[in-house]
Amino acid sequence: MEKIRVLIPEEDVDRKISEIGAEISKDYAGREVHLICVLKGGVFFTCELAKRISVPVSLDFMSVSSYGADTKSSGVVRIVKDLDESLKDKEVIIVEDIVDSGRTLAYLKELLMDRGPKSIRICTLLDKPSRRVKAVNVDYTCFSIPDEFVVGYGLDYAQKYRNLPYIGVVEGIE
Repeated sequence: MEKIRVLIPEEDVDRKISEIGAEISKDYAGREVHLICVLKGGVFFTCELAKRISVPVSLDFMSVSSYGADTKSSGVVRIVKDLDESLKDKEVIIVEDIVDSGRTLAYLKELLMDRGPKSIRICTLLDKPSRRVKAVNVDYTCFSIPDEFVVGYGLDYAQKYRNLPYIGVVEGIE
């Protein structure tokens, strides 16, 4: 069993998601927002975020992979599950659990822009700017974190720990 050190407590995560939800609500006042949840990790954050947005929200889900079973991105992005709905003329926010290298989001944003949305913004629970290899503009960030392997709130290590209500660091892995 791995040892998990708390990096961001549950109360801080909850407070920050409420702040980001209020900011999105203000930015999209009088409009509807279409959230695209990047599975699997983004589902916990997306659900909590959607509850805190006061403008009408629609949801869709996409699954992409650049990690496999490893702890580091392979750099190759592949779509595992595509969207169910058209993005034509929608105000889109891609919701991600973590922005690391930026490869996945840069690829995803370019791919989705070709589908005719009115706009696309990016929202992430966690950002690791020190790991960035591909420039990507993140519009809404809850927390910038150091280069440590984190779990909880949707983030996993070998499919474990997604259900932790806080952000933790798995001790002793690289």
